[in-house]
Amino acid sequence: MTTIKTDLSVVLLCYRSEDAILSYVEELKTCLTELNIEWEIILIGNYIAGSNDRTPEIAKTIAAQEPRSNALTKEKKGMMGWDMKSGFESVSGKVIAVTDGDGQFPLADVGRVYRKLVDEDLDMVKTYRIKRGDGWYRRTLSIIYNTIFHIFFPGISCHDVNSKPKIFKADALQKMDLLSDDWFIDAEIMIQARRLKLNYSEISTKFTKLDSRKSFVKPRAITEFIVNMILYRFKEFIFLLKK
Repeated sequence: MTTIKTDLSVVLLCYRSEDAILSYVEELKTCLTELNIEWEIILIGNYIAGSNDRTPEIAKTIAAQEPRSNALTKEKKGMMGWDMKSGFESVSGKVIAVTDGDGQFPLADVGRVYRKLVDEDLDMVKTYRIKRGDGWYRRTLSIIYNTIFHIFFPGISCHDVNSKPKIFKADALQKMDLLSDDWFIDAEIMIQARRLKLNYSEISTKFTKLDSRKSFVKPRAITEFIVNMILYRFKEFIFLLKK
């Protein structure tokens, strides 16, 4: 995290979003301007070596045209967690938000979670999806995912682990020791929020279907998630023993 110089940093996860991020960034800029604050956008255009993904070039073009944005375009050494952490390392805001850049979450939510965080003096705010237009497959995986999470980590107040945007005060985010380089990063954030006794809340949102590309979430993600939870549950046990 760089020296604080702006009110809000938005980390936009753009992996394989390509042309979709053009209109999405313009809409995001409008939403941020309406907040009447100083802001920056960090475009995460990391890529897999050898892929034909045009996102890195598009992200660089956007950043070159907008002085309040920056593009990170590195060869990927992990998945969403690695991308998210690379964005967190590059922000300068007093408040940091992270959301997906594929258009499935309403961009107005960035302003909504920011206002709630500031108005109620919270450490973190996130969304949870009450309406989903992404089909039975993703909805089923989400139900399984969240059910297993609450079995392994009972008592964590969270309707929807993976929903975004998530927004944090900079000092709260700095206290988190996030290690996950994969899809488990969202669950790790919630586990760390409880460990650190952060004051957080949720607001409802809608989630739309993405027609421009297939979902990255495969059935093996559940197996990967269970393995991660077993390992993290063990880490939490060791942490409690040391207290």
